[in-house]
Amino acid sequence: MKTRITELFGIQHPIIQGGMHYVGLAELAAAVSNAGGLGIITGLTQKTPELLAREIARCREMTDKPFGVNLTFLPTVSSPDYPGYIKAIIEGGVKAVETAGNNPQKWMPLLKEHGIKVIHKCTSVRHALKAEAIGCDAVSVDGFECGGHPGEDDVPNFILLPRAAEELKIPFVASGGMADGRSLVAALALGAEGMNMGTRFIATKEAPVHEKVKQAIVAASELDTRLVMRSLRNTERVLNNAAVERLLEKEKSLGANLRFEDIIDEVAGVYPRIMQNGDMDAGAWSCGMVAGLIHDVPSCQELIDRIMGEADQLIRQRLAGMAG
Repeated sequence: MKTRITELFGIQHPIIQGGMHYVGLAELAAAVSNAGGLGIITGLTQKTPELLAREIARCREMTDKPFGVNLTFLPTVSSPDYPGYIKAIIEGGVKAVETAGNNPQKWMPLLKEHGIKVIHKCTSVRHALKAEAIGCDAVSVDGFECGGHPGEDDVPNFILLPRAAEELKIPFVASGGMADGRSLVAALALGAEGMNMGTRFIATKEAPVHEKVKQAIVAASELDTRLVMRSLRNTERVLNNAAVERLLEKEKSLGANLRFEDIIDEVAGVYPRIMQNGDMDAGAWSCGMVAGLIHDVPSCQELIDRIMGEADQLIRQRLAGMAG
């Protein structure tokens, strides 16, 4: 399948693996890229630029296909060493960067100078238009269904994607609720040029996370996620567990008086304990409503082949038959 996204990133299929904390390691990124998609290493999971450089080198040993690095720009006082991370990306020969969080405008000239294509994650049309204006090559449009941070507008993809198509000139991919061939065909019909999958790629054989995490996603329904930190305007969609229930109870009891410090035990530094150790109640971890559509743990190759087969059948048979 050829779209503006496959052409932009030099990939076979219009499927991107989103950056995910303590999930987007070399093993997963390489497996996605080898299967014809665009694998993504999560930059800030690596605590230093030197460790990111090592992870890029590890990925390079596992694939000769294009892969990218996610770089999330955090609104923190003590920022990570972003110049160092970008240097590691450039020196590692990576040609695709998924930016997220704060506006990446400050770093665009340096990335462009080295021929790096930038796709920015956006949860609204206005943010997508800003990304286009500052020179991003593409955007990932994240609907309200998505795991992680869906923004504060609460607009689902059936509205957000066609709105993006009305406004944007650069290509965009659909993110949030994406799991299979149906997702891909629907995204294309609504104006996207491909899709970005996060939660679906956690439940794959190559995802370097504890088996309990994969089975929790398979066991979950579309009703099992919760929205936390709404009152802090830092909304995150997470899979429900004991820690999330505690967090929600604190939010309810403290109301407008809630401070980040009140919930730090449930949200800070929990990812290694969950993803690596399988401590499923250690804290809140990002998961999309799409968990309700995930019923197995295939390899990335099996998953992407199945998605593309389903999409081809839907387009050529079901939809073409209706048009006929």
